[in-house]
Amino acid sequence: MTIWITGANGFIGRYLTRELADRGLAVHGLGHGAIAEPDKHYLGMRNWLNGEIEPANLNALAAQAGLPKVVFHLAGGSSVGVSIAQPYEDFSRTVLTAAHLLEWLRTTAPECHVVVVSSAAVYGSALVERISESATTAPVSPYGQHKLIVEQLSRSYASTFGLQSTVVRLFSVYGANLRKQLLWDICMRLRDGAATLTLGGTGREQRDWTEVRDVAKLLARVGCNPPDQAVEIINGGSGIGTSVADVAQYVTHAWGVNVPVEFSGIARPGDPLCLVADPSRLNTLSFEWEIAVRTGIAEYVTWFKGQFP
Repeated sequence: MTIWITGANGFIGRYLTRELADRGLAVHGLGHGAIAEPDKHYLGMRNWLNGEIEPANLNALAAQAGLPKVVFHLAGGSSVGVSIAQPYEDFSRTVLTAAHLLEWLRTTAPECHVVVVSSAAVYGSALVERISESATTAPVSPYGQHKLIVEQLSRSYASTFGLQSTVVRLFSVYGANLRKQLLWDICMRLRDGAATLTLGGTGREQRDWTEVRDVAKLLARVGCNPPDQAVEIINGGSGIGTSVADVAQYVTHAWGVNVPVEFSGIARPGDPLCLVADPSRLNTLSFEWEIAVRTGIAEYVTWFKGQFP
């Protein structure tokens, strides 16, 4: 089976490439950044094209690798903050990229199964219980809005042209090599000798933390099992909520320090109190999350200390 991954050089993309290659699949990538030959070999990537997701590059990759049976679409914006600072840039990276890919597949590889990697940010900030796929979508950031537009494009191409898609809404993905967000921020402060950690919000905010190696296994499972319908939406979350206060405690404990953690009480606009998946639909795939949050965070701290002593 020929597999393409857009954004294969990104945080999740690199783990997914390795996971699929380990399963004996032919994996080819397209996206930004140079990948040296030894690194490409380590990832198990047969071909890599450094460039935009546009027809000329898609044609070039097809000439090298053959037409894809499955495309994992990970390319696009990856930060709420950046989307607020540069909304049009995020729109271009996320929406226009997806439109180029879907249109090319419609005309060139219409039998392809597209796995669209979306985000729980499409749900917005109003929900306070476990979120099912049928919940109202009301994104509050350009990032979430653009992810929702990509989902709508995928649905349109599925219903109008029969281009089969599975949308996976990921929640709070973390793991080694992630160089942003809460874990990174706390580790940076601890490395710099912070005597107290002051974080935003109340500390009671609940998130559905999923380790990137589990996420790669989930995406591989979804991609290798096309849905029975033209388009399917699946929450990529465990259903287990962990508070920000607990996460901070796990990090400091793994670091080996007893640093007080305080919270400003000021939440970022649109930041939800609870963002935890209802995993009922995912459970029908008999998928099991293997890495507990406390274990995964401890491994993240070990990685960080090894990289940034």
